[in-house]
Amino acid sequence: MYLFRLGVHYLLHLVFPGVIAHTFFRQQWKKAWIIMVATMLVDLDHFFANPLYDANRCSIGFHPLHSFIAILIYCFGVVFPKTRIIAIGLLFHMFTDYLDCLFINVR
Repeated sequence: MYLFRLGVHYLLHLVFPGVIAHTFFRQQWKKAWIIMVATMLVDLDHFFANPLYDANRCSIGFHPLHSFIAILIYCFGVVFPKTRIIAIGLLFHMFTDYLDCLFINVR
């Protein structure tokens, strides 16, 4: 089950942003997809956790860039055209991590 969850998690992180980019940013979908995939850098906040990795830890609300305040800021970023693609990528990243949180205790 863990490998399935991990596979779905990274599939959502890498492939589905391409679907979003191609659907909503058709003129510049490749650029939008690269930017959305680059939002995975938000996971750098995991380096401040102890232990660094815990398969049974929910990122949402635990790591600083996965906090509810940060998510609210990402929501505001959607409003502005210059930050919209980044904000959508970050929000989708949070959504993907949230889905992962739902399956942590499922065995």
